[in-house]
Amino acid sequence: MSTDVKSRGDSFIPPNNSLTHDGWSNEDEATATCFCGKVQLVVPLKSPGLVNTFACNCVDCRKVTASMFATNFTTLDSHTRFSRGEDHLTTFSQDKTTESGKTMTNGFCRTCGTLMYRKSDAYPGTRFLRVGTVDDLNLHQTVLKPKDEMFVATRVGWWDGVKGAKQWDGVAGG
Repeated sequence: MSTDVKSRGDSFIPPNNSLTHDGWSNEDEATATCFCGKVQLVVPLKSPGLVNTFACNCVDCRKVTASMFATNFTTLDSHTRFSRGEDHLTTFSQDKTTESGKTMTNGFCRTCGTLMYRKSDAYPGTRFLRVGTVDDLNLHQTVLKPKDEMFVATRVGWWDGVKGAKQWDGVAGG
């Protein structure tokens, strides 16, 4: 494996992070790119644009990630922008399995299937993004490390959860 890493400060962006190799980060923003590279967002790393970071054990997050939990972060729409590929998304919306009963819309890359964000009618003006889409891997364990862990009652028994995160039986603050 190549050790040629595109670096800006303390960032770590491996060359095989996406097929486009153009992710970046600075102290205020970073890119979040789908696997094939056709969709890329620029996301905030500070308040007020970065609202929260959390791990979620809800059934919806399990299903849409095909895993036992998801690591997410919430941003304000006003501080999140597409650098490319907004027209390359396909969406799926439903309200049958959401905790709030409100519609949740998932935005996927239509080529590679990467879930780029979720938007809930229960939280207008915000979107939930997956930490794994952020190109700078150092941010996964620093700025984007989960501060909250939600739906701990449905957490799998073999995982002890996020060390140091505030635990919630449902949605954080609820």
